[in-house]
Amino acid sequence: MTEISPDEIMVVCMARQIRDGEVVAQGIATPLVAAAYILARYTHAPHLYFASAIGQSICRNAAPLSLSKIEHLWLDQALTHVGFVRAAADILPSLKPKEFFRPAQVDRFGNFNNVAFGKDLFSQQNPKVRLRLPGTGGIPDVTSFISEIYLYVPRHSRVTFVEKIDVCSGLGHSPTRKRGKGAVFLVSDLGQFDFYNGEMRLVSLHPGISLEQIQRHTGFSVQISPDLKETPLPTEEELRLLRTQIDPLGIRRLELMSGAERRDFLQRILEQEHRR
Repeated sequence: MTEISPDEIMVVCMARQIRDGEVVAQGIATPLVAAAYILARYTHAPHLYFASAIGQSICRNAAPLSLSKIEHLWLDQALTHVGFVRAAADILPSLKPKEFFRPAQVDRFGNFNNVAFGKDLFSQQNPKVRLRLPGTGGIPDVTSFISEIYLYVPRHSRVTFVEKIDVCSGLGHSPTRKRGKGAVFLVSDLGQFDFYNGEMRLVSLHPGISLEQIQRHTGFSVQISPDLKETPLPTEEELRLLRTQIDPLGIRRLELMSGAERRDFLQRILEQEHRR
């Protein structure tokens, strides 16, 4: 078996959180999530229904991940297409799907931020925003009422795992919550976590990762499960499906990259798609 990469471990961890017959939802620019859903569909969850903001569609069948031909997955394979208003007002509140969100910041209680980095963001005396983020989309709405909130962080660091988030766009565990509940699971490139008693707790370490690494890259003290174990590796069949059928171009790896590395890899993917 060839070396297993962090993105492959994360995809398999997410896929194993999915149960057959569920409805799952995906946001924009989240190929790790799309790969996980399709892997679950091809293995233990053949009756999975998945929806995406890309194409605003609901699917059962799947196509390989793509950049220039992404419509082959979310449009060509769709059972139905819905507008954003209908999805937000009717489908999401009624179906309450499972969804994986990628926070830019997250605290120990699973509250998370996708708005902006910077202190005193809304102060009249100091309104400067240091760094704008993609924005919330429907996150403030759905995290207030669904109970299947799952999180993933491709690059585990103190930039993301913070004692106090700058802005709250995703609701975590809170005594004032009226419906739903906070996050139930988080996976990063270092390990897997649950939210025991509403607080993030390490339940498994990815192979080769130490407790010291986890704590060094986290901005708060991490609870440790008494049953802490090593994350089970992907099976040969899971790797085969992921590498040859679901994402042969490695588009999922983009979520672990930044800067020049990401730009160059994007270019290589587009060139391969053009040749195909």
